[in-house]
Amino acid sequence: MKEAIIRRATEHDLPEVLSLYRHLHPHEARLETSTAERVWSTLLRSGFMTVIVAQAAKQLVSSCTLAIVPNLSRGGRSYGVIENVVTHADYRKRGLGRRVLAHALDIASQADCYKVHLATGSK
Repeated sequence: MKEAIIRRATEHDLPEVLSLYRHLHPHEARLETSTAERVWSTLLRSGFMTVIVAQAAKQLVSSCTLAIVPNLSRGGRSYGVIENVVTHADYRKRGLGRRVLAHALDIASQADCYKVHLATGSK
């Protein structure tokens, strides 16, 4: 699906990211708005975290979160951790997950990470 735009999430993306996460954890209780806004603001301003999204037809359809962790070993080179990889059920099997992961790997490479971990669930 080449028409999707892969980009960093912005503060205005919170409602759609929360909606997308319903495809990741469908039975999880919804966050209160004030909690979600506080966490989202902290996440986006942290300097260590990046939320990557795929936008197709003006809708967010895939996402992952990349944490770049400062490190005192490996010559002071950071490492990356990718978490919360999700694609909307209607958009799966189109390569969008791979594209957001590739974008995360590009960001990690630009940050000179010596490795990147993919944190996965049981699936």
